Amino acid sequence: MARPKEFDPDHVVDAAMDVFWAGGYAATSTQDLCAGTGLGRSSLYNTFTSKHELYEQALRRYGERTRADQAELLERSGPVRAIIRDFLLEAVDRQLADPSRRGCLALNAAVEIGGADAVVADLTRADFDAIVDTMRALIERGQRTGELAPGRDAEALARLVHGALTGIHVVGRVAQDRERLSDIVDALIDSL
Repeated sequence: MARPKEFDPDHVVDAAMDVFWAGGYAATSTQDLCAGTGLGRSSLYNTFTSKHELYEQALRRYGERTRADQAELLERSGPVRAIIRDFLLEAVDRQLADPSRRGCLALNAAVEIGGADAVVADLTRADFDAIVDTMRALIERGQRTGELAPGRDAEALARLVHGALTGIHVVGRVAQDRERLSDIVDALIDSL
């Protein structure tokens, strides 16, 4: 009779997500994953079949969190500019509070292997699209209420917000002060 699993696969995916986030895909070894998840090699591979499969699941988990964050963002009330500004400043603060300056896992994956791996590209694109969709919905709300000019292309503005967020994650990996990143936010908000 097979022995029942003595671990929670969801917990393992969360732990693996942190390991990949810290080291990237290529630099993360099986030993790193074993140490980070608490599993032995056989348990890891019997459950997830490969490092790549576990990476895909980690990216899916990250995407689920992104979409949950985006849903929460849409529930916020108040001026749209303030909601978008707060969202971007929260990203700044998270980036600066992280001693490892890991940035965004989806962005890191897209840069590292997204161009060579169709599955990773699809997963990261879905994450990016969720952010753009949320920003577009917020911008359209602001256009309906008269806070933002109704004649501007909401999709293009949403992509601009996502571009600013991407810049925050990249510049935030080496920025020494909050001002450099908050300048990106302020310039973006002024452009809306």
